[in-house]
Amino acid sequence: MSRGRSTDMDNYNKYPPGISLIRRIRGTDWSVTTYRYAVLLVTFIAYTAYHASRKPSSIVKSVLDPDPSGNSVGFRPWPAGDIFIKRESAIVNTSSVEQFEFRKHMGWPPFNGKDGTSKLGGIDLAFLGCYAIGMYGAGHLGDKLDLRIFLTTGMVCSGFFVGLFGMGYFWDIHAFWFFLLMQMLAGLFQATGWPSVVAVIGNWFGKRKRGLIMGIWNAHTSIGNITGSLLAASVLQYGWGWSFILPGGFIILSGIMVFLFLAAYPEDVGFPIPNGDVAADEESQVSKERLLVNRENSVNRTSIGLLQACLIPGVIPFALCLFFAKLVAYTFLYWLPFYLSQTAIEGQYMSVKSAGNLSTLFDVGGIIGGILAGYISDKLRARATTAASFMYAAIPAILLYRKYGSISKVSNVVLMMIAGLLVNGPYALITTAVSADLGTHSSLRGDSRALATVTAIIDGTGSVGAAIGPLLTGFLSSKGWDQVFYMLIAGAFAAGVLLTHLVINEIREKFPKHLSSEQNNSAGLASQPLLSDPCSP
Repeated sequence: MSRGRSTDMDNYNKYPPGISLIRRIRGTDWSVTTYRYAVLLVTFIAYTAYHASRKPSSIVKSVLDPDPSGNSVGFRPWPAGDIFIKRESAIVNTSSVEQFEFRKHMGWPPFNGKDGTSKLGGIDLAFLGCYAIGMYGAGHLGDKLDLRIFLTTGMVCSGFFVGLFGMGYFWDIHAFWFFLLMQMLAGLFQATGWPSVVAVIGNWFGKRKRGLIMGIWNAHTSIGNITGSLLAASVLQYGWGWSFILPGGFIILSGIMVFLFLAAYPEDVGFPIPNGDVAADEESQVSKERLLVNRENSVNRTSIGLLQACLIPGVIPFALCLFFAKLVAYTFLYWLPFYLSQTAIEGQYMSVKSAGNLSTLFDVGGIIGGILAGYISDKLRARATTAASFMYAAIPAILLYRKYGSISKVSNVVLMMIAGLLVNGPYALITTAVSADLGTHSSLRGDSRALATVTAIIDGTGSVGAAIGPLLTGFLSSKGWDQVFYMLIAGAFAAGVLLTHLVINEIREKFPKHLSSEQNNSAGLASQPLLSDPCSP
């Protein structure tokens, strides 16, 4: 007993500082269940902050490169503002020369020139491109380094560069290279987030209820988008620079919280799991000896290479599937407000403010979709079948939204949320539960050392699609929105087809006895005499 107490005290100072302080105050340690809830909460807030810090650029676009009609002034997203506000045509009928003069005086050089829109698109592409590239290296580093320190560093540095982008307003900077560089650096450090948080969740939760847990937990993506919009818009009237500084400060504070309270591995808080918790989740069974390993062992774990991770069964198909799934999802994310402002609903065009308000409902549908996809995949124990089914179902949903979304406001809202549910459902499932499953694949013999690397490969490949989709939309939209929707349908179909082989394997695993018994019965009937023959003895 005294020896066990000594071991516990030896590891006492290796706990995250915040948890160590709480232990000193309480005098006792938390249970496994409490630690799991704490991990869910801390990582939820962390990735909410990541997504919130990505939203300012979309909010301030209309200020840096203003709409000549003046619709962008005083933008406040839903739920702070009304959802539908009719477009007001103040200057829209003026000549192109007068419109350019308005933009030049009201916007922010270099974004208010004739090529302002392309420059704004350029900084978005730079962010997403560096994010995708950085994802591969970040995943490998995440498996080698202490996830708590790695995640904290990424959040603080990301918030720093987001804030520096906003400081361009106060320092009166008008050099395009400055804003481009800040977005590139922010994108690189943003890449530290997803592989790290998924790896932490995978370390603490087994596969049995992982889909549902991660489906609920993945709501941070949509909540982060909405939170970032509200934060950026709430201070926009004081200068667009504050719209970057406030979300940047939010992610820095969240990074400090991660450093204080995140236990990245069960080994970090060495304790024996109570029998009830082990029985409740058979796949998370870990020996008491392993849990009592000190923190140095969890930090110095050996990582696997990118090539080895790619060879894990299922990694490449899911990565390619996510390429097209995120192409569809991010096209909606970046272009839906613009599409809504250009499309007549009930014969009326809505303002930029209304378009921004309404587009957030796509994220609301996405929250429901992530939870639903996780729950279904847990019940069926078939991740690929669930993801493919959602992607195929998204095809008619996208068609219906394009054809009937303009009939009425109600039809637009309902069809948009259905599309968001079906598009974001598999996207959320693949980037969370699937990545965690593959990172702890049986081929690794129970070692979770590949979690961050696998997550980085899958989401990094998906992020390339996320950059290409909005880029293609910029070209295709000039030829008509039907072309854009054809691209979205093709992307959803490709995402489903790429999982065909895995779906077939899952079906075979579900009905092996049924199929084999049918085969045996057929063979037996062919070889045996008819026992029911009345002439038989």
